[in-house]
Amino acid sequence: MANSPAKAFVDQRLFHDVFNTSPIGIVIENLEGQPLFINPAFCTMLGFTEEELRNKHCVDFSPREDAEKDWALFQQLRAGVIDHYQLEKRYFRRDGSLVWGSLSLSLLDACPSRLVLAMVEDITEKKRAEEARFRHAAIVESSEDAIVSVTLDGLIVSWNAGARRMFGYDESEILGKSVDILVPSEHPDEESQIFEILKAGQRIDQVETIRATKSGGKIAVSLSISPIRNSNGQTVGYSGIARDITERKRAEEALRTSEERLRLAQQAAHIGTFEWNIRTGTNTWTPELEAMHGLPPGGFGGTQKVWENLVHPQDLKGVLQLIDETLKTGLPTEGEWRVVWPDGSIHWIAARWQVLMDESGQPSRMVGVNADISQRKQSEEALQEVNRSLEAQAAMLQSREELLKIFVQNVPAGVAMLDRDMRYLQVSDRWCQDYSVDHSDVLGRSHYEVFPTMPDRWKQAHRRALEGETLRAEEDRWDREDGSVAWVRWEIRPWKLATGTIGGILIFAEDITRRKQMEEAISSLNRKMIDSQEQERSRIARELHDDVSQQLALLAVQLDQWGQRVPESQGPHNYLEQAKRRIRDIAHDVQGLSHQLHSSKLEYLGLVAAARSFSKEISDKNGVRVEFREDGVPRTLPNDVSLALFRILQQALHNAVEHSGAKQLQVQLWGQPNEVHLTVKDRGKGFDLSAKQNAGLGLVSMRERARLVDGEVEIDSKPMGGTTIHARVPVHSESYAEKQAV
Repeated sequence: MANSPAKAFVDQRLFHDVFNTSPIGIVIENLEGQPLFINPAFCTMLGFTEEELRNKHCVDFSPREDAEKDWALFQQLRAGVIDHYQLEKRYFRRDGSLVWGSLSLSLLDACPSRLVLAMVEDITEKKRAEEARFRHAAIVESSEDAIVSVTLDGLIVSWNAGARRMFGYDESEILGKSVDILVPSEHPDEESQIFEILKAGQRIDQVETIRATKSGGKIAVSLSISPIRNSNGQTVGYSGIARDITERKRAEEALRTSEERLRLAQQAAHIGTFEWNIRTGTNTWTPELEAMHGLPPGGFGGTQKVWENLVHPQDLKGVLQLIDETLKTGLPTEGEWRVVWPDGSIHWIAARWQVLMDESGQPSRMVGVNADISQRKQSEEALQEVNRSLEAQAAMLQSREELLKIFVQNVPAGVAMLDRDMRYLQVSDRWCQDYSVDHSDVLGRSHYEVFPTMPDRWKQAHRRALEGETLRAEEDRWDREDGSVAWVRWEIRPWKLATGTIGGILIFAEDITRRKQMEEAISSLNRKMIDSQEQERSRIARELHDDVSQQLALLAVQLDQWGQRVPESQGPHNYLEQAKRRIRDIAHDVQGLSHQLHSSKLEYLGLVAAARSFSKEISDKNGVRVEFREDGVPRTLPNDVSLALFRILQQALHNAVEHSGAKQLQVQLWGQPNEVHLTVKDRGKGFDLSAKQNAGLGLVSMRERARLVDGEVEIDSKPMGGTTIHARVPVHSESYAEKQAV
């Protein structure tokens, strides 16, 4: 007994040391949940002082839902139903943040008065790791890409839903199999080569290859593979991501085919195009344009200075003046000049170009078309030389007319020689080719008999030439009798007899129809591109001005008022909460604007999920009810089909909200064999389809979107009778056909 006081002192001292040095938070409470003793570890964990924590009740430590669970168990403990319990819950820190703690609470019956011992371990990092694992697992499972992990020996150990859809194997029939099962027979050594690269410590990053499906089909994939390492940094396997790029490859092939057709058309028409980025100085030429300057493909240096060095020195000043005028006015411009090839030969170029301005009205880009007119210039020079020679030798020639006929017949250009009665005396071979006639069919016949639909303005030009004038037109439109349109560059000049009198006229004509068609196509494309850019900029500007800017202005006013005086009835806390809500609303609106520009849900979750989400956004933002229904639309659709239908839905809903006045809209997506349908209905104001002013850009845009994927859009509307937009798009894909067959 003599040692009892000493032992009690030692026990008390030991308890005190353990209590204060424990890395785990310890709190001793009474049965009312009031903290009595709190160790330093718990104070450090929450950032409060011991005195501050003793003034709190145990339910004040955590958010309401966590505190209610804790207090319910505490009541059972106090009633004697249980003598301890464990719980994972969140705790408030002094700075307002939350930490996770593992709570172990026990009843202390040995004390004179019953107390409760609470021990709390900080498990925040553990919770974050769990959440990260769950999040990563959800991403892997919901990914459209195939995500597969294999052992060092190449055996498949994980197989996500994207892999199942892509390759056709269920998880039960593929796990444990060699990854070689996905390699086509025509690539037998590819997988072993990949493993050699991985074993050397390197990654496989977006390598494009071919993989085999269960059904024996082949798909193009982009393959990325990374090592999987354990906690010691040792490689224990590999994780691969395969993205189906079959549609992209088809699109690239279609684009290459289209570009090749355009290139062949440009070659046939002797046309080359360029685009000069005025801001960066980069000048991009097509191979056809490089060939016109005697350069090999890729031989152009890509800058304006390199081009200037190719222009004939005597012509450079005049060409630069034309370009300066164009940069100032922005008007379409044309010109002709000589260029010097690397071999020293001189060639002629005819060009048409236009400057495109940016939103501030400054020159941004210059696009244009060039044509090699060396042959035409040579013909003109040859013709002029013949005229000069004929005039100099008039006294020596008995029949100047016969010499001219010989020249006309052999000149490498479209030339016709006619007498004063407009009867053909001679035509060149090129003339016969251009106008599909034969020498024997036209010689001796009237020009107006061969071409009965000759425009009156040309007949007037013929009469003036017979009176001694020389006339020319760089381009002239000819509406032919078969309904086609031709464009011609022509020159008409008189020819003289040995006596000096006018014997008739010479007509030089060059068919420039193909060149004009190319120029008009490029001009139309530029106009559409500029119109599209301007409309999108205007829409974004309206969104920012009418919504986001006004909300920001209101927020600024509130904060300014807070800085001047805060009403005692509200307090700074209420003002801060209002500001936080306003900022969240602004962030939500900006996120919605971003979603309209590019829907990540469409890219990662598919058309149905993106359409449903967008319908809800329209409903929430505009105070209308959007009823969304879906039936039989597969999750996997070609990217161009999904994007076209989604953009049509966006345009249709925006039109309905802005113009119909209806408070309830209906959206329906449904699938049929090899087709997907979309309808957007409202019972609003409607409009008269026959009225020209109602053929707005929005309706045109929807029809054009559908047309690009071989679909069509039907619009049914009448005044006060509502509007229905119905889009139908054909789908030709194996996955869609399989779904319809189930």
